[in-house]
Amino acid sequence: MKGGPNRTRSFLLAGHFITGVTNRVSEDITYHSAPTHVGDDRLIRESGTEGQVAAIILPTMESLGFKLVRVHLSGANGYTMQIMAERGDGTMSVEDCEILSKAISPVLDADDPITRAYHLEVSSPGIDRQLVRKSDFIRWQGYSMKLETNVMIAGKRRFKGKLAESDDKGFTFVNDTAAYGEDPSFRVSYDTIADARLILTDELVREALKRDKALREAQGETVMDDDTAEDETGGDA
Repeated sequence: MKGGPNRTRSFLLAGHFITGVTNRVSEDITYHSAPTHVGDDRLIRESGTEGQVAAIILPTMESLGFKLVRVHLSGANGYTMQIMAERGDGTMSVEDCEILSKAISPVLDADDPITRAYHLEVSSPGIDRQLVRKSDFIRWQGYSMKLETNVMIAGKRRFKGKLAESDDKGFTFVNDTAAYGEDPSFRVSYDTIADARLILTDELVREALKRDKALREAQGETVMDDDTAEDETGGDA
């Protein structure tokens, strides 16, 4: 079995996503080489089946104004293909998730590398999101992040710290776990990144809510301040 009527769908605006997953694919899954789509400006891309799915859905996503953040296959919920996406301004509503899911489903039905039934999950990248484009690193400089590199830096490849100044070539990372006497700051070029994602902190949540409010106001929505919302919903007297 594969997709189509045997595929279920969901739309999420999640802060956290599937945990305990694996990159191993069952024996009834076929790997394909994955050509990079010309519009895919991500620094970190998928390989194998995930890469093939990305190449299949990217043209449709771009035609609708969406950017791909990640394709991830996991054993969750029977078998799940998770598509994380966003608009060019970084927003992603539940309605956007539904629009995108309905658009890519027939594309996957026509040319689907997955040979078994699966659950299609379309979602926002979340607050503690992966950073996959240069613009992500520039947009979120100053915030805490986890970093994994594909080269050794001071004998390590995994770090926790802060994303400092970013530019078109790379960024400065301030390592929270630097050894005594070791310079905590080092320069990272984009081509050495294996994985990068924000760490969920109170500061990050406040900034994400602030940016979301500003975007909605710019789109003409009426957005209540927290104090106003509290008064109207029977908050503290």
